[in-house]
Amino acid sequence: MSDIFEELEVVPARKKRRWVTPVLVSFIVMVLTAALVFLVPQFFSGSDRVSDYPGPGTGSVTVEIPEGSSGKSMAAILVDEDVVATEKAFVDAFNNDSRSGSIQPGVYTLKKEMSATGAVSALLDPAARAEQRVTIPEGWPKWRVYERLDTVLGLEPGTSEEAAEEGDIGLPEEAEGDPEGWYAPLTYTFESDTTVEEALAEMIDARIYQLEELDIDRDQWQEDLIKGSILEREAGNSADLNKVARVIDNRLADEDDVNGKLQMDSSVLYGLGIDSGVPTAKQLKEDTPYNTYLHAGLPPSPIGATGLDALEAVANPAKGDWLYFVTVNLDTGETKFSSTYEEHQKYVKEFREWLEENPQG
Repeated sequence: MSDIFEELEVVPARKKRRWVTPVLVSFIVMVLTAALVFLVPQFFSGSDRVSDYPGPGTGSVTVEIPEGSSGKSMAAILVDEDVVATEKAFVDAFNNDSRSGSIQPGVYTLKKEMSATGAVSALLDPAARAEQRVTIPEGWPKWRVYERLDTVLGLEPGTSEEAAEEGDIGLPEEAEGDPEGWYAPLTYTFESDTTVEEALAEMIDARIYQLEELDIDRDQWQEDLIKGSILEREAGNSADLNKVARVIDNRLADEDDVNGKLQMDSSVLYGLGIDSGVPTAKQLKEDTPYNTYLHAGLPPSPIGATGLDALEAVANPAKGDWLYFVTVNLDTGETKFSSTYEEHQKYVKEFREWLEENPQG
């Protein structure tokens, strides 16, 4: 009997272990998994990390936003300086503010631990800029310079133009009262308290410095700036600057084929307040002081900002007897030069064919 009872006791115990053990193990695994799901992210990110600061922030920090920064790249800079808590918070605030595309490159004085929305608003506030950075590209006419200055300096539209017309901006006598072409195309950095008159004066000082460094005679300053401004708009690429400079000189001296007329599309458009494109037949007939199809000689002023390469080309024109040139491909800038009208017409036809194939040009 004892042997039988002993065996009966063993069998139920073995059955119980087979049933209890899997359930217990499964329960333990579930508990551990839940704990890991909760604790691992906390371990790696920090349990006290917030997605966004409540603001308005404390102290101050200087932050530079480079030219061409996207919302994401701004976010990385601001997180690194502890201005905002997370990149996501700033990017969301940036995308939700329709004005964010107007944020300008430059150096800003911000607070630490700002809310993402507050940081976007601060970057849109001209008062937050420790300094303003302004880039003036080659070829820009003065009205585009004024528009950019008004935007970057946070001024009412028209403020820069009014200052140029009425304020003291250090314009030399050689400019004959017109600042067109006298704003050197460079990148400028202005302190936050710089006035628009001071900004314009600095651009003119930079131009005078360039002319002096190139050792150009003062009585040639205006003429060279006029020629250079035409080169900026007419040359298909920088390799053609010296050739176009030669065409200008050849045309001014010619008394047979073109009778001193430059016949430059860029000057015609400038006289109509347009700074790009190809003039229509009607526009070519409109009589303005800048219509070089109707009037011989140089236009009365530059037609935009002349860069250093163009100024050097004016001083060192290529050797050649060309009187004509036409850019036959506006995408590549390929330009063809000729000394006779007949040859020029072949290239004009080539350009027209390109335009038909590329109407967007």
